[in-house]
Amino acid sequence: MPADDAIVPLIQAGRAEEAFERLMPAYRRRVIGLAYSILRDRAAAEDLAQEVFVKLWQALPRYDGRARLSTWIYAITRNAAISALRSRRRSVSMSDPAVFEEVESREAAPESGDEAAALWRQVETLPERQRQAVILYYQDERTVEEVAEMLGMPVNTVKTHLHRARASLAAAFGKAGREVA
Repeated sequence: MPADDAIVPLIQAGRAEEAFERLMPAYRRRVIGLAYSILRDRAAAEDLAQEVFVKLWQALPRYDGRARLSTWIYAITRNAAISALRSRRRSVSMSDPAVFEEVESREAAPESGDEAAALWRQVETLPERQRQAVILYYQDERTVEEVAEMLGMPVNTVKTHLHRARASLAAAFGKAGREVA
């Protein structure tokens, strides 16, 4: 990532504050996106992103360059999101006004005719690991090796998740096409 080329030398020179000032805007959207792909809640993802950036600020002087900066940031984000997901113990009920409003707003939202939007809506329905692999590989344009490192799994497992996700998406759009015709 081009931002890494500008940020890493600052970290190595001990200029953590300046590095962080560049890091935050360069990674904000991606950190929120990864957090959202795990938590499935926009507000929780934004809150978690703030926590992640605090952790990054604290850990930045200890970044040793063994992994790419982006991979290191994604690993911290992924671990924080998984921890947050595990710590959620609340039960969600339709009697909860916030849940009811969310369901109502989704049902009332008009369907977009845009094929890309339809595809990404379908991606959201994939199992978590497949969804994460698809987002990192296609949306964030990471290599299979980078996705494997970021998700902490073997390269062949990432390939399997991507293959199954593509098959699932093809089947979903194949069925939709027959229903319309």
